[in-house]
Amino acid sequence: MMRILALAILAVGAASAAAPAQAQTYDPRYPVCLHVYNRGINYYECAYTSLPQCNMSASGRSAQCEINPYYAHASQEPSARRHKRYRNGY
Repeated sequence: MMRILALAILAVGAASAAAPAQAQTYDPRYPVCLHVYNRGINYYECAYTSLPQCNMSASGRSAQCEINPYYAHASQEPSARRHKRYRNGY
């Protein structure tokens, strides 16, 4: 019985070490991220302010540029501004 318990604990420990937890991959300060594919390891570099800037960095690499879904200023678009209505036609 002790061997089975010891083997079960060992198996759980080995399984948890095989898949480490990952931190947040998107930096909310930048609107564009570079998704890099490197020998089975994928990661994001969110340090770009525009798609052309990111595309220059992705050129010649196994990578592609993506819009950051967690960009902090995404909701502050100029088209989202409200216009004030005046009474009496003014």
